[in-house]
Amino acid sequence: MSYLRFDKTLLTNLEESLPREILRTNRSGAYHSSTIVDCNTRKYHGLLVIPIPELDDENHVLLSSLDETVIQHGAEFNLGLHKYHGDNYSPRGHKYIREFECEKLPTTLYRVGGVILKKEKLFVHHENRILIRYTLVDAHSDTILRLRPYLAFRSVRQYTHENSQASRRYDVVENGIKTCMYPGYPELYMQLSKENEFNFCPDWYRGIEYPKEQERGYDFNEDLYVPGYFEVHIRKGESVIFSGGVSSIDCGTLNELFDNEASRRIPRDNFKHCLINSAHQFLNKQGDDLYVLAGYPWFKCRARDMFISLPGLTLSIGEVDKFKQFMQTAVKAINAFINDEPCDLKIYEMEHPDVLLWAIWTIQQYAKMVSRENAKHEYGQLLYDILCYLTTNKHPNLEVHGNGLIYTNGREKAVTWMNSTVNGRPVIPRTGYIVEFNALWYNDLKFVGDLLSEDGSNDWTDKIQALAEKAGKAFVDTFLNEYGYLLDYVDGDMMDWSVRPNMIFTAAFDYSPLDAKQKKGIVDIVTRELLTPKGLRSLSPKSGGYNPNYVGPQIQRDYAYHQGTAWPWLEGFYLEAYLRLYKRSAISFVERQLINYEDEMSSHCISSIPELFDGNPPFKGRGAIAFAMNVAEILRTLNLLEKYDNQ
Repeated sequence: MSYLRFDKTLLTNLEESLPREILRTNRSGAYHSSTIVDCNTRKYHGLLVIPIPELDDENHVLLSSLDETVIQHGAEFNLGLHKYHGDNYSPRGHKYIREFECEKLPTTLYRVGGVILKKEKLFVHHENRILIRYTLVDAHSDTILRLRPYLAFRSVRQYTHENSQASRRYDVVENGIKTCMYPGYPELYMQLSKENEFNFCPDWYRGIEYPKEQERGYDFNEDLYVPGYFEVHIRKGESVIFSGGVSSIDCGTLNELFDNEASRRIPRDNFKHCLINSAHQFLNKQGDDLYVLAGYPWFKCRARDMFISLPGLTLSIGEVDKFKQFMQTAVKAINAFINDEPCDLKIYEMEHPDVLLWAIWTIQQYAKMVSRENAKHEYGQLLYDILCYLTTNKHPNLEVHGNGLIYTNGREKAVTWMNSTVNGRPVIPRTGYIVEFNALWYNDLKFVGDLLSEDGSNDWTDKIQALAEKAGKAFVDTFLNEYGYLLDYVDGDMMDWSVRPNMIFTAAFDYSPLDAKQKKGIVDIVTRELLTPKGLRSLSPKSGGYNPNYVGPQIQRDYAYHQGTAWPWLEGFYLEAYLRLYKRSAISFVERQLINYEDEMSSHCISSIPELFDGNPPFKGRGAIAFAMNVAEILRTLNLLEKYDNQ
């Protein structure tokens, strides 16, 4: 029995099937995404969505969808599905679906009378090419398969509409055609593994709607261009492969290519394997550089997200070499930043004040999970350079004060992970002494001081250790309030008493200025007020401004983004803190918490975890369909559990 299998009952119920999405990537920035019934519900959905650096820094939908029609005895059965105005779905091909599973490849089984057709999709690694294999499992007479491509040739952030500028020109290539709708775009090659007939009958399909965009308060309809259709005869037991890519392919190699690529896929047959598979989806290899995409379908590589994600996405699943490859790119970006040198790497938001602090934390995880000696040898110089940069106040928005704490200006610009803005101003202007910045700062100072003094201390490591002691004392004096929890930020006389999850890091990190009793107080209030089945709330229901539902138009969602919504990645640190406090007795509790995420493997984005959840029941998944930090922290927690189990 497949771990990720959906039957006819669910698939034919659009209320159940349309919220379930799939995502497959080529690990170089391109992806395929849709719903499990192949009805696109977002402008970001498409069969072939690729970056085109020559145009801009966005992804572009070339091939939106491919409608299949089964023809027998002149009778046509269209298996496609699109939404049109007035809640009309056409041609309603989902009624023919008998089963969908994606343990290894997204696979749909259609039944039309005596015909059983299997469809399998895969994205070729590091190539802008989608392959779809159709296998005629059963048929009682001659069968023709008709394939009708819907073309967009647009940015994921825009829509296309019927226009006279779109080129209708196409050229015949081996077993298919190539075409390009607009100048600047690459040509789209659509080819089949078997000889076929292409019928040129250009038309626009008007008024296709995307309900997910409508929910989010955006424009939601477009017209898609169909140049014509392919027809191919297919026999019982025979497979025909469709290739959509930006370069030609030898059609005689398609069967071998499909089999080779399929053999490399990790089966998603349990919770952990689903998460590992999802972890690999965030990889973005560009030339010799490796990036972590913060999430799909719209996030790019953000520095903070990358450093928080790296240990979970690589070290937790034993991929040490991959960690080092990512770090090679990251080190180049860090050195360029601290030396104020130009950098063409696609890592964004390096200037945020906590990024370098998280970079040290990342190396600390490498030291713990691989080797302290290796960490010192490979990254010791980098650690020294970062702390020299920070302690001499060279960072444009991070200042070490006389009390040892670090100060940040966040009044005009959002500088923490709570980065929602309205009219260019932060919704939550966290500024001054920010609690997780200073928790990181203390942890980093202690870690680097200890690591670099293992071969003997010197004046510099002594200075770092002394600064840590000063910062630790000031941390307790500044943040710990009489109710036993930590203030979220302090700026002069301004103190934010809101109960937020940012205090949990102080109980989770290896080095903390808090004693065991104080850590327990933090964990207790987080458990009482912030813990949900889907992560930690960004604000307690008891605090002013609680707004737990991430719904409605953009401005409404911006105000709710960090005002009560639940974030799974934060729970990773919470569970780490819980394990630190209660050790082996905490294992059953942690396991129960993780079961809540296993439910997500078959909903929202299949085998991944979305960006955030509503903070109140039923804790509905929202935002990006797959989010790197969430997947990473659940994987890191699973790794921590294994270590406790093996003690």
